[in-house]
Amino acid sequence: MAVVTEAPVRAPRRGGRQADRAKEAVAGYVFLSPWLLGLFGVTLLPMLYSLYLSFTDYDLLQDPEWVGVENYVRMFTDDPKFWSSVGATLLFAVVSVPLKLAVALGVALLLYRNRRGVGMYRSLYYVPSLLGGSVAIAIVWQTLFSGQGAVNEVLGFFGIQGWSWITNPSTALGTLVLLAAWQFGAPMVIFLAGLKQIPAEMFEAASLDGAGRVQQFVHVTLPLLSPVLFFNLVLETIAGFQGFTAAFVISGGTGGPADSTLLYTLYLYMRGFGDFQMGYASAMAWVFLVALGVVTALVFRSGSLWVHYADEGDR
Repeated sequence: MAVVTEAPVRAPRRGGRQADRAKEAVAGYVFLSPWLLGLFGVTLLPMLYSLYLSFTDYDLLQDPEWVGVENYVRMFTDDPKFWSSVGATLLFAVVSVPLKLAVALGVALLLYRNRRGVGMYRSLYYVPSLLGGSVAIAIVWQTLFSGQGAVNEVLGFFGIQGWSWITNPSTALGTLVLLAAWQFGAPMVIFLAGLKQIPAEMFEAASLDGAGRVQQFVHVTLPLLSPVLFFNLVLETIAGFQGFTAAFVISGGTGGPADSTLLYTLYLYMRGFGDFQMGYASAMAWVFLVALGVVTALVFRSGSLWVHYADEGDR
């Protein structure tokens, strides 16, 4: 009887495996190259150059002149408009962000159940966010709240005497807050997705225990929706501090009246491209970056106190 012997199976060469991995790595970097070029060419290198400019006196026409920390010292000790812009930005963010989130959550609660025509209403409420911070919307808003605008016409119908809301220092910033709150579509959609993930059995159990609508909202909806609320809070806080277009258009690029709409980014723009003090504007940009990082870190820190992440046992 002939004995059949099997040929020994040779293990793949180590060099072959290394060559395949190298090819895969090269292919990966090729696909990543557009993002890497954008990261280094459009983000990191300009940021590092602006950091250098923040220590210089640079007017866009002549070579930068090194002045050390002079821009930072002047910013904090000898520029009252800087502190006006800080105050206006803080007030705008502190009022507009909670108001926008409250409106977004309220509308999401009205629209998250499947009813006839609810898709159309969701789309209509999202349209303002598609327009974003466009100049056209800011011009429309400026017209609505002017002395002869539609807002005063409606008030006049009820016998209320209006005024030019955008030229009154006590109400000008309020018009920007209303504009920001009106564009609540993006957080609304995120709230809708979060509400869809809450099991209906949770509300049924709460109802059997005698909880009313308000109690269900406080003890069921808010705790289970807190991660989504936290996500929206972080995004909207960052966006709130970066407001620019509406303030620029409505104030005519001056931050008036009486610096009431002089948001930080608007003042930065005025310094850099209006007064050609690009070194000073770069210093303002880096102070803004650090401050926004601190605020975001504080928001993340607070999340451990009120954000509830449900596990499988809670479902």
